[in-house]
Amino acid sequence: MYADVRGARLFFDIDGAGLVRDRATMRHKPVLFVVPGGPGGDHSRLKATLAPLADKAQLVYFDYRGCGWSAPAPPGTHTMDTYVDDVEALRSHLGLDRIGLLGISYGGMVSMTYATRYQQHLSHLILVVTAPDHRFMTRAQEIVAERGTARQQSAAARLFRGGFENVDQMRDYFETMGSMYAQHFDTAEEQSFKPRFNHEAINAAYGVDLHKYDVTDQLPGITVPTQVIGARHDWICAPEFSVEIADRIPGAQLRMFENSGHNVQDDEYGAFIDVVRGFLDYPPRHSPDEKKGLPHARR
Repeated sequence: MYADVRGARLFFDIDGAGLVRDRATMRHKPVLFVVPGGPGGDHSRLKATLAPLADKAQLVYFDYRGCGWSAPAPPGTHTMDTYVDDVEALRSHLGLDRIGLLGISYGGMVSMTYATRYQQHLSHLILVVTAPDHRFMTRAQEIVAERGTARQQSAAARLFRGGFENVDQMRDYFETMGSMYAQHFDTAEEQSFKPRFNHEAINAAYGVDLHKYDVTDQLPGITVPTQVIGARHDWICAPEFSVEIADRIPGAQLRMFENSGHNVQDDEYGAFIDVVRGFLDYPPRHSPDEKKGLPHARR
């Protein structure tokens, strides 16, 4: 399905009924927008991963303008501000008063930014392996220098300078960096999966746009129920940033996955689904004890 909003043609897809029977009456399930990472990829990998959540919420998948299955868009429109306003326009287009957001990695950054601007339309906020500002890039470069092979260090350098020349180089990047992203990386599976890539979008983000990204000081103003998920072995959005996000958002619940890399939804799949399902069932409660002993991000 497509939505024509703000001069863009966005692809979206829906999994699960919105209006369901509840004993003798009918009720609306919460609507959860799945905000993908990247940018420059598509939503397809997340569909299989998040499908079990469709009994708890109506899931809305979409691709950023110019990315994945959405229509091509001018390179200059690949900015976080544009993507955030597109999410709001898609919400309005679908006639929804309030939505939840499940944002992974870069999608978490888009989701936090959305929350600082359009909180009146939010019901839930789920932030998975993400960061509140541009510091994550400096920290990631330190980590890859410590843990990565020479080839991985070269691939990461291409990412952070926004230097992909074509989609083939993007595919090679994710294959090369696979063991950094996931504790249990399957090279053959990665090679068999062919998402739709847009190298201009990821170049625009890491080469220019993310260098000015910073919502850190605005996080205390977010009051919607929030679940933060971090991963102990995450190289690109280091775990201390998840701790900081949870500390700054009032009442946010933090869950740190001890045996996961950045691809937490793959490394500890069952536990990941359980945490998200539980959050959709019950409001999060602040748990200071869970945060003890966890490193904080450096300012």
